[in-house]
Amino acid sequence: MRTEQEGGRPSTETGQADMRERILAIASDLFYRRGVRAVGVDLVVEVAGIAKTSLYRHFRTKDDLIAAFLQREDEDFWACWDRVATRHGQDGEAELAAHMAWIGERVGRPHYRGCPQLNVAAEFPDEDHPARIVARTHKQELRRRLRGIAERLRLDRPDELAAQLAVVINGAFVSSQILAEDDATAILLQMAHALIAAARGPRT
Repeated sequence: MRTEQEGGRPSTETGQADMRERILAIASDLFYRRGVRAVGVDLVVEVAGIAKTSLYRHFRTKDDLIAAFLQREDEDFWACWDRVATRHGQDGEAELAAHMAWIGERVGRPHYRGCPQLNVAAEFPDEDHPARIVARTHKQELRRRLRGIAERLRLDRPDELAAQLAVVINGAFVSSQILAEDDATAILLQMAHALIAAARGPRT
């Protein structure tokens, strides 16, 4: 909770938090639109209208800023996921369909430029890079959550279905530039249905 000093003036801590968020918001927009390697610290401070020392007060290195950008995107993605999940309780099939629908809508947005985690992972091959670690953790969490849905469907091989669904979702992320605006949702829903049906096997 934000605190204020007497007289209604923002505290130093609040001002610093606001500055950090402003820098991160500007950097995140630039990183996403142009790519993290193409955007330097000088451009971030120029657009933000601040001194470089102000940026380094909040982010020790550009790598730290990139990792914070990915963490911000990670939190946004899982907040959307959680809002959908809470509406479906233990109905795994309905929850999965709802996730495919909102992810498809996101992929179909006019200015969508792909999954930030996948984009950054492609730019930084070093497995120990801070941003690469955040990206890898994000994808592991996706697989874990999909496995939870597969388990609620009471399938024999939930790990296998979770892996397949993760590949389908990530495939939609990287294919966004070649899909028509309304293609992604239909494809995701069709693939999810087909994979579930295949996992259940032929009806007897």
